[in-house]
Amino acid sequence: MTTEKKSTVKNSIGRLAFVAACVLVQVAWLVLLYVWMNEYSTILATLTHVAALILVLRLYGKHINAAFKMPWIILLLLFPLLGVCLYSLMGRSASTWKMRRLFREIDHRLLPLLPSGTAPIEALTSVDETAGNLSGYIQRFGPYPLYQNTDVDFFPQASDGLAAMKKDLVNARHFIFMEYHAIEDGPSFQLLKEILAQKAAEGVEVRLIYDDIGSIGFINRDFIRRMEALGIQCRVFNPVSPLLNVFMNNRDHRKITVIDGKVGFTGGYNLADEYFNLTHPYGHWKDTGLRLEGDAVRSLTVTFLEMWNAIQRSDQDVTPYLPALSYQSREQGFVQPYADSPLDEEYLGENVYLSMANGAKQRVWFSTPYLIISDEMTRALSLAAKRGVDVRIITPGIPDKKAVFEVTRSYYAGLVRNGVRIYEYTPGFCHAKQCVADGKAAVVGTINLDYRSLYLHFENAVFFYGCAAVKQVEQDFLETFPLCHDVTPQYASGRSLGTRWLQCILRLVAPLL
Repeated sequence: MTTEKKSTVKNSIGRLAFVAACVLVQVAWLVLLYVWMNEYSTILATLTHVAALILVLRLYGKHINAAFKMPWIILLLLFPLLGVCLYSLMGRSASTWKMRRLFREIDHRLLPLLPSGTAPIEALTSVDETAGNLSGYIQRFGPYPLYQNTDVDFFPQASDGLAAMKKDLVNARHFIFMEYHAIEDGPSFQLLKEILAQKAAEGVEVRLIYDDIGSIGFINRDFIRRMEALGIQCRVFNPVSPLLNVFMNNRDHRKITVIDGKVGFTGGYNLADEYFNLTHPYGHWKDTGLRLEGDAVRSLTVTFLEMWNAIQRSDQDVTPYLPALSYQSREQGFVQPYADSPLDEEYLGENVYLSMANGAKQRVWFSTPYLIISDEMTRALSLAAKRGVDVRIITPGIPDKKAVFEVTRSYYAGLVRNGVRIYEYTPGFCHAKQCVADGKAAVVGTINLDYRSLYLHFENAVFFYGCAAVKQVEQDFLETFPLCHDVTPQYASGRSLGTRWLQCILRLVAPLL
């Protein structure tokens, strides 16, 4: 392995602290200025109260999740001055209009390059109407098509996925695309970096994207220079800035690797040591992933190109990255990679999970590192359990964020009361984001059952049906349940008054966690 000086792999926590301090100073200054102006102007103070009432009525009538409305409504009613000021800065969707326009323009050019035929959906519908309807929804509103001629391999541990990825990277001939929320320039990334550098030296085009907040605890901005010195093109998504910017709240949580447009990887794991159990900050880290080979990789390629060009427009012609494949799959299953964006009003990630729960007839099982869900998701899970469906959710036994874990546990009692069973992963932190329904359909990807994933982040996942990998996902659940503590009886008996009050307060700010 290449040995680097410690100074070259410092993280950016200091930069994050500086940015946070600058943003707080800006917010405080604006609020104080507004307070001062109100004290010296009766008219302005009256207008502020009127504006607060108008905003409350407007929020009440908006077609957004109630959990996002409630904190703003309470703040505006109790503290009109502070509420109006903060909502003007951070609460309006118009605050991200520039980014919305940018992504619309890029998608207008890229998405038409995906297949638009309905033959695969018709074939799936003839086998399973419920699955066909869900797939049709993803294709119409994603819009990401359903594919056949694609093989799916499931990895029950992140280390298995990393090993397979290394083997395929060595065989790359034309291009390698990698997009990850978090990258740590440590042992787990070291061999990958050497392979990428070698392929770049051979003339393979290598591109790498990382999210600034996701990686800020692992690397600093010098990482880009080091990658480019190896011939690896590297870009950072949405770098933190000391200037107040609402878009900072929207992060790239996707995990994608594409090799020559033929092989693709995705799943819950990032490229950092803890995901592969080289370090153990939260006990054993449980994560899963997928390898795709065949036609469906085209959607992963387009998803990567969307983000690459959103950071900096550079591709005038992307057709070299979307080759026609001569691949013949081993299986006849259905595969549908899709991506979700916080910049539109189609909550694709949540709606797929809702459909999995609503369409299940015998069992539907989920695993998620965080359980912070909407009333709609709570109702869907509860109703499925009341219909007699076996509904189970696996959450971590050792949390990475204690406050978020308390919010997660605050949802247990309501779900358990309606028949949902909750399991906490005793060995450590379960970071896998997956679900399986009736042993026929499954979803594996980056999308947590929490507000950040479902409403605020750029995400991706794969819906697949009739593949051997579906049974492998179900088997992974069956092997994981015995490692968990079934906390269902504990939460069936209710909570103490103090615990309920604490969790109610935490749930008010849940959309921000």
